[in-house]
Amino acid sequence: MPHRYLEELSTASVTAARERYGSRGAIQRMTAGWHTDALLDAGTAAFVAERDGFYLGTVGENGWPYLQYRGGPPGFLHVLDPVDGHGVLGWADLRGNRQYLSVGNLGASPKVSLLLMDYAHQRRLKIIGTARVVDVRDDVRPDLLERLDVYGRSGKIERLITVDVQGYDWNCPQHITPRYTEAELADVLAPVGDELTRLRAENQALREQLRRPAGARQ
Repeated sequence: MPHRYLEELSTASVTAARERYGSRGAIQRMTAGWHTDALLDAGTAAFVAERDGFYLGTVGENGWPYLQYRGGPPGFLHVLDPVDGHGVLGWADLRGNRQYLSVGNLGASPKVSLLLMDYAHQRRLKIIGTARVVDVRDDVRPDLLERLDVYGRSGKIERLITVDVQGYDWNCPQHITPRYTEAELADVLAPVGDELTRLRAENQALREQLRRPAGARQ
């Protein structure tokens, strides 16, 4: 169930498109009686905490959208305490290529879209929210900085970004092509590696046995 996601994004233009392509009635029936919030349930929060990256969409004052990939160690995107019935996400933003496109866009419009992918299990989470940027040179809450700093090098962190979640939705997995990280492949292939090691040892033992004189073989 989309938690306020369709409600927030169903503008007049979107409704007109649904009318044109014949889905308006189906969407209305699907969403009738929904009373959802934007709080992240336990399963969704766990999914967020396991990600090692996400796609971040922002829009500048000239109207151009900008999409950027944010990566880090698993868990660098935190689920923080909810505020006013909404979930809150947060991460520590490191110094990058110094273009500051996303950060600059947030100065024009705080509205963001996040796309979190789990290619291995063909899962996709879409989130919209309102972002807040806090420069670490300003009056940053020490407890928040400590919580978001998963890098152990706070001097490299330039800002903290939090997102007040306005809506989220689990998207259809139909066209997600499975892909695997090195760590995921290592877990999957570990039994194969163990079996290969065993077979190699067995093969070596048989070779050594064949090299012995016939009378010495057992």
